[in-house]
Amino acid sequence: MTSKTPAATAAKKPRVLIFDTTMRDGEQSPGASMTLNEKLELANLLENMGVDIIEAGFPAASAGDFAAVSAIAAQSKSAVICGLSRSTPSDIDRCGEAVRKSARPRIHTFISTSPVHMKHKLKMGPNAVLEAVGRSVAQARNLVDDVEWSAEDATRTEFDFLCKCIDTAIASGATTINVPDTVGYSHPDEYGALIRRLIENIPNSDKVIWSAHCHNDLGLAVANSLAGMANGVRQIECTINGLGERAGNAALEEIVMAMKVRGDTLPYDTNIDTSYLARASAMVSRITGFPVQYNKAIVGKNAFAHESGIHQDGMLKNSETYEIMKPEDVGVAKTSLVMGKLSGRNAFRDKLESMGYTLEADALNDAFKRFKDLADRKKHVFDDDIIALVDEQLAAEGERIGFKRLRVVAGTEGPQTAEIDLTIDGEDKYSIARGNGPVDAVFNAIRQLVPHHAVLELYQVHAVTGGTDAQATVSVRLNGDGIMATGRSSDPDTLVASAKAYLHALNKFEVRKAKRSRAA
Repeated sequence: MTSKTPAATAAKKPRVLIFDTTMRDGEQSPGASMTLNEKLELANLLENMGVDIIEAGFPAASAGDFAAVSAIAAQSKSAVICGLSRSTPSDIDRCGEAVRKSARPRIHTFISTSPVHMKHKLKMGPNAVLEAVGRSVAQARNLVDDVEWSAEDATRTEFDFLCKCIDTAIASGATTINVPDTVGYSHPDEYGALIRRLIENIPNSDKVIWSAHCHNDLGLAVANSLAGMANGVRQIECTINGLGERAGNAALEEIVMAMKVRGDTLPYDTNIDTSYLARASAMVSRITGFPVQYNKAIVGKNAFAHESGIHQDGMLKNSETYEIMKPEDVGVAKTSLVMGKLSGRNAFRDKLESMGYTLEADALNDAFKRFKDLADRKKHVFDDDIIALVDEQLAAEGERIGFKRLRVVAGTEGPQTAEIDLTIDGEDKYSIARGNGPVDAVFNAIRQLVPHHAVLELYQVHAVTGGTDAQATVSVRLNGDGIMATGRSSDPDTLVASAKAYLHALNKFEVRKAKRSRAA
């Protein structure tokens, strides 16, 4: 009697580490600064989502950054908590102190290596840069066991010199080598070939983890990162929503879902629970005040929307005709109209939990009351309405300037007038002002109560859902004295949303202004 040979066990897929730098590189986007509480909230979500390494900030940049990295390190449970550091001894010591309380601390130190950076930015020669590489990595390794070294502007660096720098970093104790496309200059074939050539030419290249950090100046950050992965990269540095300097970084959600959907040609695993992606995207958008474009891959409002009759017909017959992933895989609900004015508190709580929100009893009661008020004002309450409502509540917590009431007189006969009631440091304040239009009148009334010199750089309105009773989401950006702050708010009344968004931005502006004064 013969027996069948057991089927061969499928080879285990290589693991790719996800390094999130939303709170460091992402925060360097103009106007995207985050408060300590916002960073703690985001770090907790990233850790629950399964992010391997969280780059929590640049400790030497400011007292606020140091405090944020320290607090995140103290609360962390499983993720590596990383701080960024220049190659200077004081930076490295400061970074080491900030990540000290983490169960898994990392120092990430860097120096520029391209001719243009060395000449114009560093004003250092190649030998001096090489010396700085060895010294900084050795110093960092004396403080922590996990040290990452980056060659800033690596893709515009002479190959032989780049090899010398990386070889020096490895010999000095680096455990991860990052090859950044700092200015988004490379393209996939070129970047992949660079990674492969470095690994082949550098002794002990198998002793370290290779990392990709690609910027999106030419719209190629995700493609370059995936090309690096195919050629030996096993850590990808990315941000939620692709947030970052200039055109941004590789988007975490796109990197992760590319591997999940195309496992046939991208046979790699991550530790990411993708059902958190939509929640993380919404949180970062709310914290920074940067709206997510409707056609954004994976997490955009239209990513799982179908209006074309041909597409709708195909979707009704089989969703695979026009969707290559399930909306629930990224945390998007299948249906949007599920709540109304007759819904109870338990159903509301369950709905929030299904969207990733867990609120304490008082916060839940407040959110439920606001939901009921909204349901009385709108015919239909969609998922996006609930998300906007709760995000609005979370954004307002702890602000010293609070919104109470607004009354506006507008129309063709003018003048447009706004009267507003605010609470400032617990005291009720009232103001009335005129303006060139109702929005201008509202903002003038706020300025009378909170005088400041910040300029309104951005005022943007879009609807959360469809219909004439849709909530308006307003984004505001203030800039003054070198300080930039953004705010965002939603309400069925566009003028109320405008006032709240302006106040959110103003609260952030005042906090940063006070911090600068204390530092001075």
